[in-house]
Amino acid sequence: MQAPIGTDQEGNEISLLDILCIDGDTIFDQVDLDIEVRRLYMHIKTLLKPREKEILLRRYGLYNRQEQTQREIAEEMGISRSYVSRIEKKALKKLHKELEKL
Repeated sequence: MQAPIGTDQEGNEISLLDILCIDGDTIFDQVDLDIEVRRLYMHIKTLLKPREKEILLRRYGLYNRQEQTQREIAEEMGISRSYVSRIEKKALKKLHKELEKL
């Protein structure tokens, strides 16, 4: 990755690693982030109950959804805002606990 593969316009040697840098973050950082995001989505899908999953998807705009407030979610689901808050908190604790294991 660090072996020279050519030169830039000024005659400086460049490597594949130089090309793969993205705004200060290397491609490796981007790949790591992608892996973590996929892991999070997998845990959301398999670990959470349907209502917990639905609230987190709506709250944080996951899967290309529009982010919603707790009040908006409560109105649409026919439950209180405080109940949405409790479900959200419980779901986040579950995810945090599972992700700590990694």
